[in-house]
Amino acid sequence: MDTGPLISFLAVDLLLVCVPGADWAFVIAAGVRGRSVPRAVAGLVAGYALHTALAVAGLAVLVASSPALLTVLTVAGAAYLVWLGWSVLRRPAVPVEAGETGETGETGEAGETAAGTEGPDFWRGAAISGLNPKGLLLYLSVLPQFLVTRGDHAPVAAQTAVLGALHMAACAAVYLAVGTLARRLLSARPRAARAVTRTSGAAMLGIGALLLAQHAL
Repeated sequence: MDTGPLISFLAVDLLLVCVPGADWAFVIAAGVRGRSVPRAVAGLVAGYALHTALAVAGLAVLVASSPALLTVLTVAGAAYLVWLGWSVLRRPAVPVEAGETGETGETGEAGETAAGTEGPDFWRGAAISGLNPKGLLLYLSVLPQFLVTRGDHAPVAAQTAVLGALHMAACAAVYLAVGTLARRLLSARPRAARAVTRTSGAAMLGIGALLLAQHAL
């Protein structure tokens, strides 16, 4: 595969990945709560790996050609974002190092330790990216524009796999940086950590609600 399309795709992809959204909110919350940021990022990447596998198998084309199926997937992703955003707003996180729990004074999402939440964080991350409407947009609308279908080039499936791998690498690099910075900058600032977490939760809830409203009209 020529380097030109790869570089062009990577430039566009990095712009999309660097736009704050549900993925950012998730890794920021993981960093603030003292959970395993690499485990949370691995979950997000696993969700995009599923997207890549489906695209390579040609199922992305099937979804794109079926408005009803695409709507179902988008609504499911939006509903999950609303639920997750509301959960974060109800129990905003504070740094584990601060020795505090969430506002409710209960254990649970805000007061759990890293050891008890690594597994759920992986699967939650996979669900977020797997159902993320922005991810669906990337694989159904953006990625196909960089596939070369004329001349002597690699098969479309192989090109799709390469571009999907680039996207996963970009996500891993950006989200690891975001989660690590959130932990370092907010670990000694419980109030700021709670405010950032609330903002992240509100962003997830708002994005999900907007998508649900669009499909309800």
